[in-house]
Amino acid sequence: MQVLPVGLPLHLPQPVQNGGVKQDSRVDSFAVALNNALKQLNNTQIKADQLTVGLLSGETEDMHQAIIAMTEAKLTMQLAVEVRNKMVEAYQEISRMQV
Repeated sequence: MQVLPVGLPLHLPQPVQNGGVKQDSRVDSFAVALNNALKQLNNTQIKADQLTVGLLSGETEDMHQAIIAMTEAKLTMQLAVEVRNKMVEAYQEISRMQV
């Protein structure tokens, strides 16, 4: 069986002199990236809702922009759900590993 190397080097947290644990900056950047993606998802959903309400109330007559916004919101939500599913699958795989 051939074992392939992992793309990113894996590092364990290094102990700090005061007894705490130094947090890796990649963890922070992942959390920030995930938070930004969720904010973008929320913004696309809000934009689609606003354009839909405007279209239904007669405030705007540009149906194409409303449909484009709804499609973008739908695709963004589908992407978020798939990313969540992959993260859950990865967690389940890790939890099944024998130590």
